[in-house]
Amino acid sequence: MVQLAPYDLVLRGGRVIDPAQGLDGLLDVAVRDRRVAAVGKTLAGPARETIDVRGKLVLPGLIDTHAHVYRYVSGRFGLDADMVGIRSGVTTVVDQGGPSVLTFPGFREYVVKQAATRVLAFISAYMVGGLEGHYYPELYRPDCIAVDDTIRAGRENADLVRGVKGHAEIGGFTRWGSEAMRQAARIGRGLDLPLYIHFGQLWPLPEDRHPYDPDAILPEMLEILRPGDILAHPFTRHPGGFVDHQGKLHPVVREVLARGLKTDVGHGSHFSFNMARLVLEAGVVPDTLGADMHGYNTTVPKPKGTPQTHPDKEEMHLFAGAQNFSLASAMTSMLALGLGLEQVVPMVTSNCAAMLGMQDEIGTLRSGVEADISVLDDLTGRFVLQDNEDTRVVAERLLRPAFCLRAGKRFDADAPILPTAVMAEAA
Repeated sequence: MVQLAPYDLVLRGGRVIDPAQGLDGLLDVAVRDRRVAAVGKTLAGPARETIDVRGKLVLPGLIDTHAHVYRYVSGRFGLDADMVGIRSGVTTVVDQGGPSVLTFPGFREYVVKQAATRVLAFISAYMVGGLEGHYYPELYRPDCIAVDDTIRAGRENADLVRGVKGHAEIGGFTRWGSEAMRQAARIGRGLDLPLYIHFGQLWPLPEDRHPYDPDAILPEMLEILRPGDILAHPFTRHPGGFVDHQGKLHPVVREVLARGLKTDVGHGSHFSFNMARLVLEAGVVPDTLGADMHGYNTTVPKPKGTPQTHPDKEEMHLFAGAQNFSLASAMTSMLALGLGLEQVVPMVTSNCAAMLGMQDEIGTLRSGVEADISVLDDLTGRFVLQDNEDTRVVAERLLRPAFCLRAGKRFDADAPILPTAVMAEAA
């Protein structure tokens, strides 16, 4: 076969894993005109630039299915899209519930258009969206949801809106029952897009009402949800998730999954190694990963005028955290819990693309697609991982982003929020 023009770039000799094509081996990846030109062993032909990536993982551009990047408009909550994205080795981020029917035009103009990262969204079911990280629970009551208007906004922004975000948690159910979630489900059905549901407590409980039974939330939601909807935070440390009050897998989880619902780790500050072990040992492996980084669980300065802390009884908001992490470090956590690389890579590539209905565009290195490629260092040793319950785990393998290509352009992984590796001997 005659090569018509030089490659712009060849990534030489890395371990290429592309679940969408069943690829896993030491291969080269060539890029031309911002697109993947070829994948194969020792690709022949001239290239304007060659990068030696031997010893590294070369993956389809990582997809973060749970980001919060509506910077400033969502107050302290929203992070810079490129810091979470390309500067962390991630080529696509999905903002979960930041923009709403009231604020979507600003999201398109000031986040999507300004970012080098591909930015998509699950539109908030609530008119206020993710303002100040859901600081004020009363703004999320059922009469603050505009079903028809949100459906209209989703349709008019169909190039960016890939689903709907809602919250099924004990604070909201204690206040309003399931009505807010029923309206959120109506928006999902109206758009024919998945509903992404936060599980695990988010808001402090009101003092004037008897708390809703957190173990009753999942069964009630079972009657509302439909195949393809996504359950977030299965490994949450807060009540109302996949682990019931007896410390066992909730009895309806298997029925939920059998009905075709999906799960996203939504790592964040909710993540618990202990809960993850219980769920994984019961045979439940999430479909997608999602980092869930935001301004309350990263070490970035708060914008002026935003709250120092959330005023609840724990002195720290339920989704606050002290442990830095990234999508790559969330992958490391999954490996430390016993999942194989062949299980984890689809959780940040091909499974995510399917969840977004974009499997022909992203999440693969198939020839002709836009050249979104993530390159990770694959380190061995003894590394300490820690969650926000102060549970420590020693991992023998650590994944760290080196750089990524977004539409063929290189970006180094230099985000200040990336965690520093801690060796077990020094812990």
